[in-house]
Amino acid sequence: MATDPTDEDLALRYRDGDLAAFEELYRRHSGGLYRFIAWRSPRREWVDEIVQDSWAALHQARGRYVASSSFRTYLYQIARNRLVDLMRRDPRMVLAGDSAAAGEALDGADADEGTPERLLDARQQTARLHRAIRTLPDEQREALVLQQFSGLALEEIAVLCGTSPETIKSRLRYAMRKLREQLATETSREAGT
Repeated sequence: MATDPTDEDLALRYRDGDLAAFEELYRRHSGGLYRFIAWRSPRREWVDEIVQDSWAALHQARGRYVASSSFRTYLYQIARNRLVDLMRRDPRMVLAGDSAAAGEALDGADADEGTPERLLDARQQTARLHRAIRTLPDEQREALVLQQFSGLALEEIAVLCGTSPETIKSRLRYAMRKLREQLATETSREAGT
């Protein structure tokens, strides 16, 4: 029984010139990386640029890759650094997340077939969730997006954010509490109570 190679094995193979290994890494991580940057970027037009630059930077640095942490953490750190670089050039930008970019990153979550009423309800619920996530403090939003939408483990998020797994657990706990409160408040407001 053959097992799939790990991301780290694929990255090492890619480092040694195996382009099929790169294709598999791209297949595994392109969607998650896009969602992560879409939620973090204050400008919609930066998302594609940052994602493309991240893959290009990975390609340029492939000869220096060492599997000291997870490949995904390595890739996301490249993207995160690129975003920080862009934001330093334009200090007026804040990490508020572009709702349109984030919404596009999650489109498809409500694309199941169904009645128009179900589709409308799903879109409204998704919009509520997006609004609630955007109200979170940046560190909590980042941890939540990395875990829930990009699938990173606590340890990977901790490495990426330069903090401990316990701090990440705390951020996630506070984020989930704030989301529940925000969604409950919005639901009550819509119900007119």
